[in-house]
Amino acid sequence: MSNKVVFLDIDGTILDEKKQLPQSTKTAIQKLQDNNINVAIATGRAPFMFKELREELKIDSFISFNGSYVVFKGETIHRSPLSTKRLLELERDAWNNSHPMVFLNHETGRANHQRHPLIEESMGSLKMAHPPHDEQFHKDREIYQALLFCEDGLEKHYHDHHLSFDYVRWHEKAIDVLPPGGSKAKGIEVVLERLGIPLENSYAFGDGLNDLEMLKYVGTGVAMGNAVPEAKEAANHETDHVENDGIHNGLVKLGLI
Repeated sequence: MSNKVVFLDIDGTILDEKKQLPQSTKTAIQKLQDNNINVAIATGRAPFMFKELREELKIDSFISFNGSYVVFKGETIHRSPLSTKRLLELERDAWNNSHPMVFLNHETGRANHQRHPLIEESMGSLKMAHPPHDEQFHKDREIYQALLFCEDGLEKHYHDHHLSFDYVRWHEKAIDVLPPGGSKAKGIEVVLERLGIPLENSYAFGDGLNDLEMLKYVGTGVAMGNAVPEAKEAANHETDHVENDGIHNGLVKLGLI
């Protein structure tokens, strides 16, 4: 392998707005691999949510849960679960505010509501079903990320009253609950150390608010044409829209393929 590595976000970066994989993106990733350049996924999703995508792209290294669970060449090399005590305190508060939650580990996820429209709408945007109901799931196992469902702006209450976590909005009605200081950048740091690759030889493509730290941290950050303004500001370069061969064109401009 070369001494370069490319980290790719999933939603809005690898996958288009319809959650489809553009052929140009798949071909570009294959070209990277043919050029012996390391390729890893960096996502807020849980590992079980993109297993088929990893298999299709032949990628066996990834940063999931926005940095809380990192796998390199099929081996788990970093895990940072949420504090169970603090998570239960957060859940009680969210329940009193009628804000449902979903709890995720690396294998599956469970909701604390039988059926809730906020969960259905937000998870549906990922082409995923409402998780099964289990009020005990998160009480006796490691949880790497929680999802808290509330309207935009209402998360300030949790920022102010539950300081043991960080929060990143990924949908107008949903936020990720992360360990303090958790980000894709933390996961990238772990992967670079394992690979022995200098920071300046790392590249990242992303489009969302949970990509900001990653785009700022790597040697070269590239924002998709469809990225939020904050991501474009954080990146070194901007490529085309995901549906206009953004990954392929960006890699060509960087001279990686």
